[in-house]
Amino acid sequence: MVMCLSEERIGDLLRWDRLITAMETALAGFSLGWVLQPVRNMLTIEEGNRYFGIMPAVAEDAMGAKLVSFYPGNAGTGVPTHLAMILLFRPDTGEPLAVMDGRLITEMRTAAVSAAATRWLAAPDARVLALLGSGVQARAHLAALMQVRDFEEVRVWSRTTEHAQRFAEQHKAKAMSAEAAVRGADVIVTATNALQPILKGVWLKPGAHVNAVGSPRADRRELDDSAMANTLIVDSREAVLQESGDVILSQAKIHAEIGEIFAGIKEAPASATTVFKSVGIAIEDIATAKLAYDAACGRA
Repeated sequence: MVMCLSEERIGDLLRWDRLITAMETALAGFSLGWVLQPVRNMLTIEEGNRYFGIMPAVAEDAMGAKLVSFYPGNAGTGVPTHLAMILLFRPDTGEPLAVMDGRLITEMRTAAVSAAATRWLAAPDARVLALLGSGVQARAHLAALMQVRDFEEVRVWSRTTEHAQRFAEQHKAKAMSAEAAVRGADVIVTATNALQPILKGVWLKPGAHVNAVGSPRADRRELDDSAMANTLIVDSREAVLQESGDVILSQAKIHAEIGEIFAGIKEAPASATTVFKSVGIAIEDIATAKLAYDAACGRA
């Protein structure tokens, strides 16, 4: 019988510590060539407003596909901008195992990957976190990053001042301008739908670490050329060179995939100012779905 998992059930099953470790394992396998997956196929229904994506992946212990809708026009309507469903199969026999809601999985795996990258790339004594953006991913990143660093101060900026102030009140953060939030911060997250850069490299302190997860389109950017000139780590070379305006338009040199660092193929750069650009890849979703499925079956 095919298992059905709702968003509420998935929320009960997933734990940040296990998910962060699972993302390290999945991305190491990806960079070692153990994962079969194409770059996301994104269909444009209405430019700038409606997109539909297809994301299959096969690993040794998990196989499946995510179908995801990205509707920026939903912002402010009460309907999420990202909605998804995930189908999970047995890779050895091809039997379907589960169908599950993918919205929360997308939210959590994105933040968990950033947390894993932060664990390896940020200064061990990082204490100040800056969040550019105050939506779903800002909340998820705050929760995930607190698993890997003991932040004493959290700063937040949003293009809508009221949103930043509300986030600050809810999460004991400080609302301020983007420049004020970034200057002196040890770890910075950009999680916006910006069309043009909202983070300038001149604001970054030496040795800071940036997790750039927003605006995953070839013609959109969150970081300027100066920020992108720092040590650049990505989730997938192939994917960012097709999907990330930050990488494409800046022509930044890619130092490594994060999975290469997780797998020990390349060393994490010591004391460098680092940028981790993540566009999100299918194996992250399928590995997270497998983690949820195993937990539901009592195996995790």
